[in-house]
Amino acid sequence: MITGISKVITNPALVNIAQNTNGTVVSKTLVNAVGRPGFILIDNHIDNETKKFAATKEFLYQVTCLAVYLVIIVPIFKKGAFKFAKKYIYKGKEGFKKFKSAKEYLAYRNYAAKALINRNAPLSKDNSVFEFNHDGLRDDLLNKKNPEKYPHIKGTIELGNLIGSILGLALLAPKVSQALIHPVLKFIGK
Repeated sequence: MITGISKVITNPALVNIAQNTNGTVVSKTLVNAVGRPGFILIDNHIDNETKKFAATKEFLYQVTCLAVYLVIIVPIFKKGAFKFAKKYIYKGKEGFKKFKSAKEYLAYRNYAAKALINRNAPLSKDNSVFEFNHDGLRDDLLNKKNPEKYPHIKGTIELGNLIGSILGLALLAPKVSQALIHPVLKFIGK
């Protein structure tokens, strides 16, 4: 049983989600969107109409939070943190000069994290996988066992996501939800 648990918690996909602010926030919000209304519905101390109203309201709140996060927070803060750090904090420093955008860096990092044998085939067959073929990045991915992953860039992007998730989920999402939920509830007859 311990071996099974350790295989699950060391699964590369789960480790990637745990080390990624976006994955963590999205996972938590999806669990909340299902779990909270579910627990409200199984509560035997509340009448049926109140349960339905409260569960629907909670579900709409969680979905609104997720939408605000994905549509507003992630694009603005991920890109913004990368651009801000590149222009002001790490101006001219190694790494940031090599990448034009956070998207380009994250694509590079995803391939750099794979074993060399798993990186080689797709990169050499499909030149359109990457927008970049400059500063030796493609050669590093094709030839180095452990290419540089530029952790300060990853840290910058994650810090931007973290700050965005705090501001977005604590300040912006409740305001947006407050404006949307009651009209939606009225529209669906609750």
